[in-house]
Amino acid sequence: MNLHEYQAKEIFARFGIPVPQGGLATSPEQARAVAKQLGTEKVVVKAQVHAGGRGKAGGVKLVNGADAAEEATKAMLGKMLVTKQTDAKGLPINSVWIEKPSNIARELYVSALVDRTSERVILMASAAGGMDIEEVAEHTPEKIKTITIHPAAGFQAYQARELGFFMDLTKEQTDQFTKILAGVYRVVTELDASMVEINPLIVTAEGNLFVLDGKLNFDDNALYRQKAIAEMRDPAQEDERERAAAKFDLNYVTLEGDIGCMVNGAGLAMATMDIVKLHGGQPANFLDVGGGTTAEKVTEAFKLITASPEVKAIFINIFGGIVRCDLIAEGIIAAVKQVGLKIPVVARLQGTNMEKGQAMLRESGLAVTPVSDLTEAAQMVVKLAKG
Repeated sequence: MNLHEYQAKEIFARFGIPVPQGGLATSPEQARAVAKQLGTEKVVVKAQVHAGGRGKAGGVKLVNGADAAEEATKAMLGKMLVTKQTDAKGLPINSVWIEKPSNIARELYVSALVDRTSERVILMASAAGGMDIEEVAEHTPEKIKTITIHPAAGFQAYQARELGFFMDLTKEQTDQFTKILAGVYRVVTELDASMVEINPLIVTAEGNLFVLDGKLNFDDNALYRQKAIAEMRDPAQEDERERAAAKFDLNYVTLEGDIGCMVNGAGLAMATMDIVKLHGGQPANFLDVGGGTTAEKVTEAFKLITASPEVKAIFINIFGGIVRCDLIAEGIIAAVKQVGLKIPVVARLQGTNMEKGQAMLRESGLAVTPVSDLTEAAQMVVKLAKG
């Protein structure tokens, strides 16, 4: 689960991480009031969406006075912001953050994330912060330093000093940096954050450190014990189908192709998408219905897939281990009838009672073609999608 910038900054401030003064506005009138309250000649108006690259997309404006803040807010609210991190449709702007401008001398990058490989929290820092940190990581990775935190020892001040020296901070700045990293580590461990990204962490002309922009991502599996965080969720920033899938314990991610995929198991789902791509097709989604697949889940999965008008064919690739293939076939038949499916379906069922399941599909009289071989199934669904 992701949070908006203003929500991240509220949390940062609570954990002793310095942020510039600002206020939230959901209307042009509120923006004017916040700008007046800040009492500065200039203010920054920042669109609140769950995506980076807002500045280059016109979602961050430095303006003069309350009147200009009101106008900038009016121009943003209700619009869709398209950045390099969104799809072509973009994300809706329903609020803006009005902030005091900062006198920036340097821009740094800091992040903390849970690394599944090492089973540790790792800290990353770079003196090359700002909007193009992705290019830094790709072309000059030596400018990024990583430190691993042992869970038994926790965060140690010497680790902050090591990163501070790497970024050429002064002793006074390193002391501030140490407090910031201590707060970041607490956010990860106390709030079950899977990622904390501060970009940029600025050094002002006066030599002080502030979080100019930040992102927080939380582990969905831990939200049951993070009630306050869960309440900060903004459904408007999430894909409607992905949100609906979560209600039925379906792992769904929208993609840009025209072949709907329904698979049980994340590994098999990835392999299925790969073989579709190998034979010239484009997956329309990643959809893992899980090991304990039921007829109800299959029906909901069909509804999610067919909600996209771009889908021209559906590829079902199920391994019946925990659940028998005949029960899966029963669910497919019921789902096709309930949804009133008009597009072709290729179904590959392998495992327990697969012969019975395949026979049920063949005898159903529906536009569902059972295929045993994976390559043959992939080739067939690509051909059907292309008409």
